[in-house]
Amino acid sequence: MPAGVHNRTEPEPEAIRYTADVVAMTPDGDVLLIERGWPPHEGAWALPGGHVDRGETSRAAAARELAEETGVHVPAAELREIGVFDGPDRDPRGRYVTTAYLAVVPAGTPIVAGDDARTARWWPASSLPSLAFDHADILDQVTREPGRA
Repeated sequence: MPAGVHNRTEPEPEAIRYTADVVAMTPDGDVLLIERGWPPHEGAWALPGGHVDRGETSRAAAARELAEETGVHVPAAELREIGVFDGPDRDPRGRYVTTAYLAVVPAGTPIVAGDDARTARWWPASSLPSLAFDHADILDQVTREPGRA
């Protein structure tokens, strides 16, 4: 048998989509969330974020999505990586891998919902609503690590 040829049937590879999410927080611990305007999880609260476009880094996508969905502009270079979240069942649409970033913004930063967001709102970290996807896990990663926020 020629090199590289296998004598078994390989399953079709699963499509993997790449996204970026942002935990935008004030120094006193308020968290910026959006109310999703589209399925899945339409009407649920979530972190701002979305697909990484062709030719774009996840950090640039995070800054773009934050601005599009909330009107909050943070230079991509100021976003700090939280981690990669790749649970196979984190999104009901299929396999999605996200890189999450932290943006610390001044208290009172104005917000304007746009793009995929029906509403955008600051929430006290102590009284967050239930969150879509695995966004509670992403927030836990931020609040678990001292000095992160």
